[in-house]
Amino acid sequence: MNAYRLYLSPGACSLAAHIALEETGAPFDVEIVSVQKQQNLEARYLAINAKARVPVLAIPGESHVLTETPAILTYLARRYPDAQLLPLGDPLREARCHEWLAWLVGWVHGVGYGALWRPGRFIGDPALHGEVSAHGRRTIEAANEAIEAALGDGRPWAEPGAHSIVDPFLFVLYRWGVAIGLDMTRHSAWTAHAQREAERPAARRALAREAA
Repeated sequence: MNAYRLYLSPGACSLAAHIALEETGAPFDVEIVSVQKQQNLEARYLAINAKARVPVLAIPGESHVLTETPAILTYLARRYPDAQLLPLGDPLREARCHEWLAWLVGWVHGVGYGALWRPGRFIGDPALHGEVSAHGRRTIEAANEAIEAALGDGRPWAEPGAHSIVDPFLFVLYRWGVAIGLDMTRHSAWTAHAQREAERPAARRALAREAA
């Protein structure tokens, strides 16, 4: 294998890694693993990633794949410093990016959307799944307010100095907000941020590939 291979599900959190790979300019191909069709639960994919999640990055020359969005994004940022996906020369600014990403992935995605879409992960009693999902939606809405407040100071990107690995994931969450029926346009700063991200050539290429 001479190029990276990214295993992704269209529209899933793997879009962030897809955009980041496009930003690096490195050669790669993609393999679609549709979560909606439960292809992530098939034996062939479980042999690649027993966690049954996307994204997965297969790295040329490496026998073990790389999993988990923060790990993949950080690897790409450090492997391709010219892409400027992290402010590698400034430890505090870099830490701010990881601070953002830890909260977005762990809390907003893992707890908020996890509870909304996968209440069975949190409680076994199906009679309570509706309340768990409702709590997930409230968690998402509160997080969206916090994101809007952070972006509302006029910064163009999550880390004020430059575009980073945080921004593609914020873009994913914005799209998910639209998908679950929230009026995301009321978050004016975040809406502008999402438009800037969508206009980047890397994001355009990733979105086009996932729509194909």
